Amino acid sequence: MRTSGFKNTLLKALDGDVIERLRLQPVRFELKHEIEKPCNPIDHLYFLEEGMASMTTTFKDGSQVEVGMFGSESVIGVSALMGTKKSLNRVYTQIAGHGYSCQVEDAKREFRLGGAFQFLALRYVQAQLVQAMQSAGCNAKHSFEQRLARWLLLCADRAHIDTFKISHEFLADMLGGRRPTISTTAGILKRKGLIEYTRGEIRILDVPGLTKASCECYLTIKNYLDNYTKFDTVITS
Repeated sequence: MRTSGFKNTLLKALDGDVIERLRLQPVRFELKHEIEKPCNPIDHLYFLEEGMASMTTTFKDGSQVEVGMFGSESVIGVSALMGTKKSLNRVYTQIAGHGYSCQVEDAKREFRLGGAFQFLALRYVQAQLVQAMQSAGCNAKHSFEQRLARWLLLCADRAHIDTFKISHEFLADMLGGRRPTISTTAGILKRKGLIEYTRGEIRILDVPGLTKASCECYLTIKNYLDNYTKFDTVITS
């Protein structure tokens, strides 16, 4: 019998007996909640139901760049199932929300059974690799306007909202740009009627228009993340 009531992509694909063995605990994520820190042990897996978290790489000068995004499709800490003991990156919430956690040892025990949880966890790792590779290519190839449109759309999809309380400074960090570049680019999208923004908040007004302003990378990533639990995942753009 399938479980019901979950919003997290992986959890709602699991049978009830698997859910029981994972011994899930509810957890709330406040804004800027630190889920993982570099060099700290990974002792829990987290399954977001609502909200959005970013994984960043931090450099010696203190600057950071987003290298991963987590929403309701995610399994944060999944690398621990492949042998990683300590986090290499910072993971923290950018949009407050809630979800579930389980201890790594419970997840490892279920993973070793070789059933649905193992299959789905590995498929999620593959989906994360697709997202990372596509984003890396996008950052090298496409314009800042396309990249900002892609990021906003993916954030809206993962968090299931169209309004973000987010600063231009933060967006500059996430996209590896400068604040003036973000302000100029957001202004272009605003004049096109695709978004509106005030200090610290951006709202998507026209999803089809913003999709057209983005690049093919958005739909490639979206389709893979939306379908990674299926046995025959097809990427279309």
